[in-house]
Amino acid sequence: MGIYLNPGKQSFTMAVNSEIFVDKTPMIRYLNTVINTQQRFVSVSRPRRFGKTMAANMVAAYYDCQANSRELFEGLKLSVCRPAMVGKKMISWDTYLGKFDVLRLIMTDFTNNASNAQDMIGYLTNEVTDELMMEYPDVHYGERINLWNVMNRIYTHTKRQFVIIIDEWDVIFRYWRDDKDSQREYLNFLRSWLKDKDYVALAYMTGILPIKKYGEHSALNMFDEYSMIQPMQLAPYTGFTEEEVEELCQEYGRDFAKIKDWYDGYEVYDIIPRDRDYQQLRSTGEEPVPGHHSLYSPLSVVKAVSTGQIKNYWNNTETYEALAEHIRMDFDGLKETIALLMDGGRVKVGISKYQNDMTSFQSSDDVLTMLIHLGYLGYDSERGEAFIPNKEILEVFKDSTDSREWADTMLAFRKSQELLQATWTRDEEKVAELLEAAHDRAGNRTYNDEAALSYAVQYAYYAAQKYYTTIQELDSGKGYADLAYLPSPRYPDKPVLIIELKYGRSADEAIDQIRKKDYPARFEHYKGNILLMGISYDKDITSKQEGYKKHSCRIESVETL
Repeated sequence: MGIYLNPGKQSFTMAVNSEIFVDKTPMIRYLNTVINTQQRFVSVSRPRRFGKTMAANMVAAYYDCQANSRELFEGLKLSVCRPAMVGKKMISWDTYLGKFDVLRLIMTDFTNNASNAQDMIGYLTNEVTDELMMEYPDVHYGERINLWNVMNRIYTHTKRQFVIIIDEWDVIFRYWRDDKDSQREYLNFLRSWLKDKDYVALAYMTGILPIKKYGEHSALNMFDEYSMIQPMQLAPYTGFTEEEVEELCQEYGRDFAKIKDWYDGYEVYDIIPRDRDYQQLRSTGEEPVPGHHSLYSPLSVVKAVSTGQIKNYWNNTETYEALAEHIRMDFDGLKETIALLMDGGRVKVGISKYQNDMTSFQSSDDVLTMLIHLGYLGYDSERGEAFIPNKEILEVFKDSTDSREWADTMLAFRKSQELLQATWTRDEEKVAELLEAAHDRAGNRTYNDEAALSYAVQYAYYAAQKYYTTIQELDSGKGYADLAYLPSPRYPDKPVLIIELKYGRSADEAIDQIRKKDYPARFEHYKGNILLMGISYDKDITSKQEGYKKHSCRIESVETL
């Protein structure tokens, strides 16, 4: 047993012997199906506290040829899993048990005393090659000593392949986030070491961030990536499932509803079932669909179940400042988006352009995507929406935004909420007053024509995104309504809002146009729950007149037409 080579089963045994152990060993059943295939490169990215290191220890203990782990795994769920099929080959639970040399590396061990990637790679190479050469002294290594040369010589001499496990693979992108040269050198090192190498039976790599991209392409394109956004076959092993948490609560007598409220909320989907599962579904007439999993933060659940104290455990391992730093960038009104999320809203997020690092942010979508990977946001891949998953994370956001720099943002959001309530109660004077206040915050430059007025009104109604989908220039068949707010499926009780804007003309004229063009006809199935709004802005009032920039508003129910 070595430090890096064949480290044994002790770390995983300690996890199994712990008071609370959630058995995730069936994950190995899937890994066994990619051994010595083109899919043998597996990159798993999850937030801190989500069991990455424990899973890496489990993988090491299973494949390690010197660990003698049969007795350990015979008592775990993996041993009762049905065999997996790969082509015509049947792979039982123990087919690859103890069959490989395992190389287990924790990258933070090599960065702590290094100043850049070159130092780190040199240190890692010296440490690992020394151990490999001591284990295999009869191999002729030649004069050129590097990691891939040594491992290739061992494989050529012994025909023994390696399972390579790399934990905290992305440390360079977090420690040396601005050192682009070190990042490229590190990626080149990993590519040269792993890609197209016959000595690699499996490469299992874990980190917080997905693999760095340059443009649209992954820097290590041989890896399949299993992330919080797309965990695929590893979805059930990304966190604790609801069934696992229910079992813990029953065993320890804890309140499952409270645990769920505080730590649940990460929604992930795996793939459409394949092989035998797929055929069984089709034979019954069912159409296979991806499985949905509601996941819990593992460390927080373990703490809450073992202590009986339901509270925020997130801040024990992450600083609030790490979150606040990214929000301060305020790309595209990011602060207002965070306020909406804290109110229970959801926002559409474009995830494709994020470059998977800590610095290359070009938009609010990039920052929000990173927060999904860090675990601060959940993500619904079917709807493309981000949200705050649970009370624990909401507490983190509250603490991170509890400062003077957030005062104006939070005030504006509360005013937007107040505007929405006034709209629902048809308080025309209050709506006009609050639109006026929003205009004052936005400034005169937002009011040049009806298009600018539309922008300003949408800004004022920012809080409505929690309840509505906004449609601009909605075609009614007889004309175009300026704005329509349609209730989301989660809030079917909310009224449809049909808004006509008039720049320099009256709100009564706006209502008359809605009547004439029969805009509500498009929403017949919402009959009885539609509000018509006419909003005007008098462009001729000057700043010398009392009440300049005066808005007016008319609100009617469709039932009054």
